[in-house]
Amino acid sequence: MSPEQARGLKVDARTDIWSLGVVMYEVVAGRKPFSGDTVADVINSVIEKTPAPLLRYASDVPEALEWIVSRALRKQKDARYQTANELLFDLKELKKKIDFAKLTGEITSPAVMPARVPASDAQTDVLAATSTYPSSAEFIVTEIKRHRLAFTVCLLVLVAGIVGVGIYLKAGKTEIAIESLAVLPFRNESGNTDAEYLSDGITESLINSLSQLPKLSVKARSSVFRYKGKEVEPQQIASELSVQAILTGRVVQRGDELALYLSLVDARSGNQLWGEQYNRRLTDLLALQREIARDVSSKLRGKLSGADEQRVMKDYTANTEAFRLYLNGRYHYFKLTEAEIRKSIGLFQQALDADPAYARAYAGMADSYRTLPIASYVPSKEAFPQAKAAARRALDIDDDLADAHIVLGWVGFWFDWDWTGAENQFRRAIELSPDNADAYRGYAQLLSSLGRHDEAIAMIEKARALDALTLVIQALEAQYLFYAGRDGEAIARAQKVLQGDSTFWLAHNILGRIYTRQERYDEAIAAFVRARELSSDSPEVITQLGYALAKSGKHEQAQATLKELRLIAAEKYVPAYSFAMIYNGLGEREDALKHLEKSFQEREAQLTFIKIDTRWDGLRAEPRFQAILRGVGF
Repeated sequence: MSPEQARGLKVDARTDIWSLGVVMYEVVAGRKPFSGDTVADVINSVIEKTPAPLLRYASDVPEALEWIVSRALRKQKDARYQTANELLFDLKELKKKIDFAKLTGEITSPAVMPARVPASDAQTDVLAATSTYPSSAEFIVTEIKRHRLAFTVCLLVLVAGIVGVGIYLKAGKTEIAIESLAVLPFRNESGNTDAEYLSDGITESLINSLSQLPKLSVKARSSVFRYKGKEVEPQQIASELSVQAILTGRVVQRGDELALYLSLVDARSGNQLWGEQYNRRLTDLLALQREIARDVSSKLRGKLSGADEQRVMKDYTANTEAFRLYLNGRYHYFKLTEAEIRKSIGLFQQALDADPAYARAYAGMADSYRTLPIASYVPSKEAFPQAKAAARRALDIDDDLADAHIVLGWVGFWFDWDWTGAENQFRRAIELSPDNADAYRGYAQLLSSLGRHDEAIAMIEKARALDALTLVIQALEAQYLFYAGRDGEAIARAQKVLQGDSTFWLAHNILGRIYTRQERYDEAIAAFVRARELSSDSPEVITQLGYALAKSGKHEQAQATLKELRLIAAEKYVPAYSFAMIYNGLGEREDALKHLEKSFQEREAQLTFIKIDTRWDGLRAEPRFQAILRGVGF
């Protein structure tokens, strides 16, 4: 009876492997690995105790066989051999070594038995009494247990028995090619939140590596991290993400020691396809990441071609400390507050200090700098040039980094107003990484701003197909439909987002925009008020609310939003574009144009919307407005 059987837990093929481990132990040691005076004692031994080393009972046991048997007998299913084929492989390798040793005279007599200590009959009877539910492995090797042949002959019999077990376990299982995979966020079981960056970082690195495999769709980080910290059945994940397999992991850090447990699961049945445990030192983190990428890839695709293996195991740095700092930087970046993004930039710089040729660290830094003005944390001029410089440096080192091309795409049209150059960057990113939803999302934004609405909607639909659960992609689809004049579809899409998460403020904000254009001002104002509550008084939402209030005739309340923005601007950045929009709603043309010109001087990203935003229609004939349009590249 295996530990999981004794505890009343679910059993699977790995239970058979444990049973076979019991038999192997008894054949070599001449006694059972778990004993006790009563059934309860034996069950407790199975659950809690580790068998004595085989060397205690058989002095000639090779260290390799000791390891094989101990791995088959591990308490946790995830830590055992995951398939009979894995166990068979190790035994065959050991057999080859023994055969070679016999030929060279290192083993003189295969008929000599290792010395054994006999087990008591009472212990044998107790263990037999607990084996109420014999496994297939136990049945197959029953005849093996009746004989005590020489050590090497015993090993050969065990190998033959394992072959039978492997055939049995594989029978009835339909082998299918895995074409879609979700790598779920690895769990940090270190009892220390400081190690959280490791579990998140290894997950993201593995996603990036496996995405290089041909004909394998790997779900994006943004899709899978919504499951972080949640217990969700594989079948539910399979349904929501449309994947065939799921890779899960657990990370345990104790000082400089690192343990990682991986499990590849059939998403439809919940059955484990493969699993492995890795024990390394933290200083071996980089080598561990490569080893995991290789092992998982081989399980998904069998033998890799040289080119595929090179892509999957590509090294961006040989410096383990630089890699660790990079992972930590990405961890802080994804918190997406201004303070955390700035912290990520510092960590990327430390990674570059350790390895000045680390292209991924430059790309990470570029992404962080790009995000600061997009989130309106800082003026465009304060961060976009740094983002551009870091992305350029990354591509100088490695021109195949899709993430760096994406950053240059965003900077190209939001800051440089180089629409053709930006489009080329997004195209290049998609060429390099066809399953990168962020590339399609950026390209969709550019196309929408240019008024190429059908193309924009097609691109954001591709992004949604790749990253179906990311709310911002769904909300942006509603925005692009709105700019295309397809209000009904835009409302339906925004409402669908809110059905999934009623607290997602961007969807409320977009609904408010649609209602404002339809002159449904009460509904618009209500939507903006809700968005403001959920966004913690975002200046973006206050801007939209102020314009709607002005257009509805509530000029005093609109003026109050201007006052609020001025107070906020005394403490942090507020785009001049925001003031221009509210003045525009109030009909104060001169103030609106003055702030638009200031926005132009600051090269604010918001100006890229003026071609398609119908709220500016009343000013389009103004020469000063036309000059701004030309300056932005329209």
